[in-house]
This record gives sequence, structure tokens and C-alpha cells, in this order.
Amino acid sequence: MVEKIDPEKCQLHLSNGKEFNYKALVLAPGLEHGTHGIKGLEEMSHSAEEENVFVHMLDDKERPLRNFYHGWNHTHGDMICYSPAFPYKGEGYDFYALYYEHFLRDNKNHGRASAGARIQYWTPNKSIVPFGYANEVILDECHNRGIDVMFGWEMLEVKWEGAAKVAVFRNVDTGEMLEKDFSHLNINPPSKPHSYLAEAGLADANGMLDVNKYTLQHNKYENIFGFGDAVGFNTTRT
Repeated sequence: MVEKIDPEKCQLHLSNGKEFNYKALVLAPGLEHGTHGIKGLEEMSHSAEEENVFVHMLDDKERPLRNFYHGWNHTHGDMICYSPAFPYKGEGYDFYALYYEHFLRDNKNHGRASAGARIQYWTPNKSIVPFGYANEVILDECHNRGIDVMFGWEMLEVKWEGAAKVAVFRNVDTGEMLEKDFSHLNINPPSKPHSYLAEAGLADANGMLDVNKYTLQHNKYENIFGFGDAVGFNTTRT
């Protein structure tokens, strides 16, 4: 694992103590992604599968097996789908709410889900994707399918209150706190840029790779290129 980059000397320093010189460097470091950004999520994500708490993250071999049925078996109450603040890992392709609504509609038609079961999308962002027309199309489809969209709410914590599962949100504009019960949770946890990029002088003001959006070449170091989640321009991070 890379711990340090010295772009002036064209050197990589790894966590195992090894060092490498490079003539050219292509970086695709992704973003730091973990459940630690939301209090209680790690513990709740390992509760019984029937509790329907799923995290969109590939951190161990058990997670994909657990997530195989994420979005199914929503029989009652509210399903919270959550995306963190831009930029984040999986941005763009993590919007599963329409997919889940299709399952739920089918389950209602067959009597497997109650009439009051709903899909809700929560995010601290003010849009689902950072592209105006695409966002309008998605919002229109959400409206047509009865999906509740909650912009401007950051998830801080998930917890048990007796037998109930509760999510704690903070309004990003007013600071208002809100506790919301749920029966089903599908969540993409927060991401952040790797600190070694900023320490190496490779990052922009937001900590993302400072590369040209057309060539993916670094704006200062001509022999460094970057792609993937960590690029510092307006795109979906897929």
C-alpha cells in the first residue's frame, strides 16, 4: 500500500518499507471508504441479515454475500437509501432507489409488502447527481414512483431504541437534528480523499487529484496521470 509519494524525486514509498522509482505514474487510488464515519453503523451492519441493514462497500468477503438480497424483503415501514456528501466513492451508480421501488411494487402486488411501505432517499447533497438535466430526469421518475427524496440531511448515527432502528440526521443548512425510524437501510458510507495525495502536492483544494479533465494528466507534474474516484473535476465517481 502506498504511504507516500515524492513527485520531485519520482519515488513511491510503500507501507512494507519498499521504495520504487518511476518514469511515469498512473494513479487510481480511489477514496478512503468506511463505516467509521457514521456512529453505530459498523455494529448495526453486522446484525442479523433479517434486520435489513446493508452497506454498499467491499471491505471483506462476507459483505457481498450479505448484500446479495439488499433491497429485497422490504415488507413494511420506510426503507432509507443514503448517499454521503459529494465527492464520494461510487457516486452516480449508487442510486438504487428506483431499482428497490420496482421490487417493492411487485411485492405489494403479490401481498408480500404492506401498502404503506415506502422507499426514501436521503443525502446531505442538494442533488442526486451533479448534472442538472440528469438530476431532473431522476427526480421526475422518483416523483412518478412515489419515492421520497430528502435533500440536505447528513446521517450522523444509527442506533437501536428498544426493538426499533433509528437514524439520526442533521440538516446541513440549519443544524436541525432529526431522528427517523426505519425498517430497512441501504447505505453508501462517507468517503474522503487519501491524505498522502495532499501531502505530496498532488491534490487540489478539495484533496482530490489535480488533473486535466480532458487528458487526465496532472496539472503540475507532467509524468503523473490519474483516473477513477479520486479525480478532482466534476464527474460521477464510478
